[in-house]
Amino acid sequence: MTNVVALGNTGSPPLQIEYQWVGTADDAAPLIVFLHEGLGSVAMWRDFPARLCEAAGARGLVYSRPGYGRSTPRPHGEKWGVDFMHLQAREVLPALLTALGINAATDKPWLFGHSDGGSIALIHAALFPDRVAGVIVAAPHIFVEDISVTSIAKTREVYLATDLRSKLARYHDDVDSAFWGWNDIWLDPAFRTWNIEALLPKISCPVLAIQGVDDEYGTMSQIDGIAKQVPQAHLLKLENCGHSPHRDQADAVIDAVKTFVASPR
Repeated sequence: MTNVVALGNTGSPPLQIEYQWVGTADDAAPLIVFLHEGLGSVAMWRDFPARLCEAAGARGLVYSRPGYGRSTPRPHGEKWGVDFMHLQAREVLPALLTALGINAATDKPWLFGHSDGGSIALIHAALFPDRVAGVIVAAPHIFVEDISVTSIAKTREVYLATDLRSKLARYHDDVDSAFWGWNDIWLDPAFRTWNIEALLPKISCPVLAIQGVDDEYGTMSQIDGIAKQVPQAHLLKLENCGHSPHRDQADAVIDAVKTFVASPR
């Protein structure tokens, strides 16, 4: 079962955010916050957060960003700006933690982000370096590649021509809100200049960056770029793995994250 919480200082009426707790209820255990991909939601993580938290002895917070899942939909006439991930990292995530009574200054979360969620995790860690215990990113984006735009354009055609829309509708109250918010901004020519490399040196926490060799939305330049800017980053490159390492190689990801979170600093 998921719950909904209203966020303060995010507009009128306030945004409603779908969330779910998984893992242990021990307040002394590490807290892992899961940030989903560009078409994701709480439900689309399936059982991965629970499996990871069980293995790591952690608390897990899974949530759907505005526009996704059971959270407040994006108004159909609203277009996301090039800075949409920065807004999520700078405003929505801190507001969610506050609304749920989490003091990130004393209960520093680990952030597990996939794809767009990975980018948001990196931005948040750069903006709030004293409020993050560590970052795990799977198939993150730090700049826009041709392969990303090409694959996202293909996804648009699939959405229009196949049953993809009805499949995604199982996971989102307003599937068009979720799909077009993501698809429109990624295919906007203005978005080709999006780049967060300059922010990365501000990250002071440990980072684990994971990428599949067969990722259809990005190349190894993404996590190699993280390693160039963040000296404390560790890389995990997975064979027989596409854009969703937590699905394609779940056991390998869980083992790596469990070791990473438990490692002494």
